[in-house]
Amino acid sequence: MSDRGRRTPALLAAALAALAMVLAACTGPTAESETVSGGGGGGGGGEFDPTAPLDFAVITHGSEGDAFWSVVKNGAEEAGHELGVQVTYVSNGDPGAQAKLVDNAVAQGKTGLVVSMANPDALKSSIEAAVRAGIPVITINSGATRSKEFGAIAHVGQDEAIAGQAAGERLKEAGKKKILCVIHEAGNSGLNERCDGAREGFGGDSDDAVENLQVDISNPTDIEARIRGALQTDPSIDGVLTLSSQVADRAVTAAQGAGSDADIATFDLNTDVVDAIRDGRILFAVDQQQYQQGYLPIMMLKLYRQNGNTLGGGQSVLTGPGFVDESNADLVRPYTERGTR
Repeated sequence: MSDRGRRTPALLAAALAALAMVLAACTGPTAESETVSGGGGGGGGGEFDPTAPLDFAVITHGSEGDAFWSVVKNGAEEAGHELGVQVTYVSNGDPGAQAKLVDNAVAQGKTGLVVSMANPDALKSSIEAAVRAGIPVITINSGATRSKEFGAIAHVGQDEAIAGQAAGERLKEAGKKKILCVIHEAGNSGLNERCDGAREGFGGDSDDAVENLQVDISNPTDIEARIRGALQTDPSIDGVLTLSSQVADRAVTAAQGAGSDADIATFDLNTDVVDAIRDGRILFAVDQQQYQQGYLPIMMLKLYRQNGNTLGGGQSVLTGPGFVDESNADLVRPYTERGTR
């Protein structure tokens, strides 16, 4: 793991400790609060109501049962439990349906919103309406470049371009010559940023050296077939970069089926990925530590509501990239088992 990756846990631990000290001085409504006052937030919109209960909604573009988003949910719910905040988690992968979830949260009088923005344009009107209603919004995971424009008070997540660049650099250091970058969600701007970053980090004649492949994450059989077909068609591909832990295992099987010696690397973790890293089937995983994308925004919203605090200074609060490889896979595995990595 790089020096940056090794420093990440210590820096984050220090940040969390500092935040915890501030929270210890705060008093306010608990999760047992039953009355809800609409439009009680802030964020440069409507009237700020300091007496409104802390009743936050986390609205993501994840699908039901998705291993990645279950970790985000765990982080948000644990923060709510520890901080005495009511937290409701809902998700929908359809951008229009996700926008309606934001509208519903505003109508229900939620006093803080956490929203992932895989498709920022589809959510723009709904988020701006929440801000006008005086509800503070923190965006997470994707859409960082549009967050401030929409009126959010902060963004928490990984800079996808920086993460992609770091992945490309590591693949180059591993001696790879041509990379297949597998995009599993059409229209997800963050995934394209990852591949673009990998192309930049890989360097050289990277337009030809990094090739994108579009697949559908809802069709695992087709994912495997498409990756296998790409490797069979172009034997010069010696590395595959998947952008989801759910796609990574399919890439491993596809490479075996194609008779390819291509190394597999991936974004994001689950226990299967960590096990594959331990036994050499996956080279490394880019870890954006998504538990923090659930946990930190709840803490930040509480601080904002009760003490007027913001974090990031107008820049994203970065949760990655970190890297998991054979050097630290044994350390990380227990955390993936309990659903926090």
